[in-house]
Amino acid sequence: MEDAVDHILQQWHRERPDLDVSPIGVIGRLSRAADAVEARLEDTYALHGLDGSSYDVLATLRRAGHPYELSPAELSRTAMISSSAVAQRVNKLVTRGWVKRGKSATDGRGTLVRLTAAGLARIEAALPAHLANEHTIVSALTKAEQAR
Repeated sequence: MEDAVDHILQQWHRERPDLDVSPIGVIGRLSRAADAVEARLEDTYALHGLDGSSYDVLATLRRAGHPYELSPAELSRTAMISSSAVAQRVNKLVTRGWVKRGKSATDGRGTLVRLTAAGLARIEAALPAHLANEHTIVSALTKAEQAR
């Protein structure tokens, strides 16, 4: 069965037969798959009043363990986002009352970002639904394919 990426490949083969355009097939399909997965994830986040970036910060703080706090630098490193993205996301979550900023007990100049009780409740409610959604998304793959 042909898809839109096959059509793109056919066009490039016709227009530039001298080039190996095969990577477009892999990258194009990966990109489309990622977009489809992201849309399904966003639907689940929305059911819990979240978006992907908010979920990411709350989940990162939650999996850090009690007391569910990290420095902005640790949050950036652990969530794999830039420091400016951390600041924007944390500002939004502070406004919603799901995280708060505080001073580090070990470094008077340092700041920590900590889940509030409301933020902890939000991520605890969203996590099982998120994982159920991810299980559904990968269910078309065998366990061996998932491991690979």
